[in-house]
Amino acid sequence: MRVRLLDATVDCLVEYGYAGTTTTRVAVRAGVTRGAQVHHFPTKADLVTSAIRHLAEKRTEVAMAELDRLRASADPVGDALQLLWEMHQGPVFTATVELWVASRTDEDLRRQMALVEPIATESLVAFGRAVLPAQAGHTEFLHSVYTAMDVIRGILIASWATRDSGDLDARWARARRHLRVLFTALLDSP
Repeated sequence: MRVRLLDATVDCLVEYGYAGTTTTRVAVRAGVTRGAQVHHFPTKADLVTSAIRHLAEKRTEVAMAELDRLRASADPVGDALQLLWEMHQGPVFTATVELWVASRTDEDLRRQMALVEPIATESLVAFGRAVLPAQAGHTEFLHSVYTAMDVIRGILIASWATRDSGDLDARWARARRHLRVLFTALLDSP
């Protein structure tokens, strides 16, 4: 029942935005009673942040399943960047952005997101460390991973205004080239 509620929450965040995602709407979509929803998640903030945490864990599992392939790749940096890009596609990212924006003015949600966001981000950093273990100890490694995530997120958010897939692909190709330079320099430095 919890998983149905969490999946329904993400669906509602994507379809209706944060303001339009109500606990009643989530319960209906999940096919559970409102009482069952409240039993598992007492507040809307609990529900939506739990949903993001749940999906971030699923996203991490998908990434870690690619670990052996990336380690054996002739281009582990390029392939890892591409996987990071792909991991930011779809409903998890869209729902997360809804929550980031809503947390600007919702104190309860902001407190919840302050707890969830580092967990979700750390899973991506852990993935980067696993792909490039020799470089993971470098002082700039963490900053480089954060920069890659910031670039990807910025491109995706900006693309919602135009919905031009050709422009999106071109912007990602350009950014990927620059990120590759950043990570290659990191790989080559002591």
